[in-house]
Amino acid sequence: MNMTTTFRFREVGENLGTRQLEAQVRERLLTLISEHDKVVLNFDDVNVVTHSFADKCLAKLLLTMPLDELKQQTTFVGVNNFARKNIAIAFRRRLPSTESE
Repeated sequence: MNMTTTFRFREVGENLGTRQLEAQVRERLLTLISEHDKVVLNFDDVNVVTHSFADKCLAKLLLTMPLDELKQQTTFVGVNNFARKNIAIAFRRRLPSTESE
């Protein structure tokens, strides 16, 4: 069984940053990830993804699954440079540091 689905963030909004949406979208993503082999996270026509939204909606997925599993089960498409930067920062801050102290 190789089921793939697409979550279109544009259906949520073109500017993603409201706190009330963060948890709702994360719960929808968790459901999709559990029900499908692969979830395409489509950011076509999304202008802004705030750091807060990237953290609470996307990076917080790391609290329920390891990064390798998340990478295996999701793929990002249509992410503009501004959104990509905020998403990358959010994930970096959620990952345990691998640097020795």
